[in-house]
Amino acid sequence: MKIYIAGPDVFEKNAAEIGMKYKEICSLYGHEGLYPLDNECDSSNEIYLGNIALIDSADAVIANGNEFRGEMDVGTAFEVGYAAAKGKKIVIYLDDTSSLVEKYGREDDKGRLVEDFGHPLNLMLAESSEIIKGGFREAVIHLNK
Repeated sequence: MKIYIAGPDVFEKNAAEIGMKYKEICSLYGHEGLYPLDNECDSSNEIYLGNIALIDSADAVIANGNEFRGEMDVGTAFEVGYAAAKGKKIVIYLDDTSSLVEKYGREDDKGRLVEDFGHPLNLMLAESSEIIKGGFREAVIHLNK
């Protein structure tokens, strides 16, 4: 199975090493990991098109849904939505799978309601994906079930 590896890990200083580690984990479980940095791109459009092509070629997406700059990385959320529209299997891993209400209460700091469906992420992400507590390795193991 080909797995597209989505997440804000590409913004880490050691992003290439992280990608290699994730791809090695995929291999250990009999899969091929596809990491965004596999594309050699210079422009934002080339990055976009390259990542779309990788998702198109993948059988599944594993996404790091942990908070990044205040919420799930918006690029990762886009990739999850795109993969869902293409009918791909999606696993999102989180360190904390508490519901949004458990994390933030019934209202945010501006008095807006927090959705209360028992999900740790927005319902559009939760309903299109399988969400697990753990890290990348746990997500690959979950995908094998």
